[in-house]
Amino acid sequence: MAKSTFQSIGYQANDIDATNEAIDQSVVEEIESFCVNCEQSGITRLLLTKIPFFHEIILMAFQCENCGFKNNEIQSAGEIKEHGVKIMLRADSPDDLQRQIVKSESATLKVDSLDLEAPPGPGRLSNVEGFLTNIMEDLEKLQHHRKEQQPDVFQKVADIVQKLQDMVEGKLFPVVMSIDDPAGNSQIQPSPHDGAGKYRSIKYKRTPQQNATLGLQPYPDQTTVESQDGSSTTVKDVSDMATDGAEDSEIVEGKPYTLPTACPGCGKPAAINMTLISIPYFKQVIVSAVTCEHCGYRSNDVKTGGEVPEKGQRIWLDVRGPEDLKRDLLKAESCCLKIPDCELEVQPGSMGGRFTTVEGLLTQVRDDLHSSIFEDSDPDLAGGDSISSGQRAAWDAFFSKLNQAIRAEISYTIELEDPLASSYVQSYTAPEPDPQIRTEDYQRTNEEEEELGLADMRTELNAEGEYVKQNIPSTRR
Repeated sequence: MAKSTFQSIGYQANDIDATNEAIDQSVVEEIESFCVNCEQSGITRLLLTKIPFFHEIILMAFQCENCGFKNNEIQSAGEIKEHGVKIMLRADSPDDLQRQIVKSESATLKVDSLDLEAPPGPGRLSNVEGFLTNIMEDLEKLQHHRKEQQPDVFQKVADIVQKLQDMVEGKLFPVVMSIDDPAGNSQIQPSPHDGAGKYRSIKYKRTPQQNATLGLQPYPDQTTVESQDGSSTTVKDVSDMATDGAEDSEIVEGKPYTLPTACPGCGKPAAINMTLISIPYFKQVIVSAVTCEHCGYRSNDVKTGGEVPEKGQRIWLDVRGPEDLKRDLLKAESCCLKIPDCELEVQPGSMGGRFTTVEGLLTQVRDDLHSSIFEDSDPDLAGGDSISSGQRAAWDAFFSKLNQAIRAEISYTIELEDPLASSYVQSYTAPEPDPQIRTEDYQRTNEEEEELGLADMRTELNAEGEYVKQNIPSTRR
């Protein structure tokens, strides 16, 4: 098998022979480069590596021996992902401050605890502590000017700098940080012990404007398509197109429909195929699949139809044997999947809607997570040298327990919490109650109403006869 160009630093170090010739086997490339400071020649060193929990990147370090100028940054070596990504971490302990963060040049980094935002800029690889320190140093640079010209602003910045210092020293918790990257090339290191509200990763479809910013589409309202003869034609963004007569036609169950859309991967015209099916003892759902002939993008999704229910729903399934793994299961995009016995929690929006079996869903969750952490090139060096032995043992124990659950070697309970009540587990005794399935309707919290965009739609009459936003309890279960 051909050796991969991008490997973890630990793998590359292990691959160098322990001989006098090791110096000649350096994995760092050196290139003579122009110095923007003194306009003479300097040296740029490049290291092609793979980051655990993430993908391939290029580490770049420039140094000029003439003037002493230095500059370090990273660049994603992977392609622009099919979806953008939003990641949130709540650091509660000094150990969380050591988590790695990969920030690409297209990402926006926020310290939500202090309402600070770092706009897109040069890519960087560091940890939570390193990014907090960098922001603190940037704010301190012009403090002497602010003190003379804007005393009020100086004091406000000084207060923020002090809070950042307390965070770096581990005196102020929690520290909430988030990254929003339309290119999907940023990451915050996860942990198998992350509980509810501590770590969250959500994938989303880019807007036409974001595609244009990333160079995937010439303009937000039009797309240039190249034909086989080499000529190009500019067409209107297909997201604004409508199928003639489709809006006036009744959707027939089981009939396939094809509609124009914009590819989430490249922004060019694509097709979305969909059909309406009925799930016995549940409701109608729409199964859709997008294919793009330009970039090869493929995806599928499942969405339920009908009105938004008044309450959310929780479903518990007790898995007791192999026969329970064959139950059909619909996990809506809005649903949170929990298996407390395996310390597993899949947040809403992280994997879209899925209609499969219990075994199929758990297998997909395991494979997606495993491929982002462990290297196929050498399992003994999984995670490289940036993952500690304790973290390695924790991940091994996590996947071992999850594999036991997939093989039904242990009994466990699956919980589906869906604020839109759009998830489903097949009952073996329908229409009679299944003793292994429990359901509970619950009142959506204010946070859930806001996330789903329902808060502004709920109104009530006040004493003056005016319609105002309805207040909803904000407590979580």
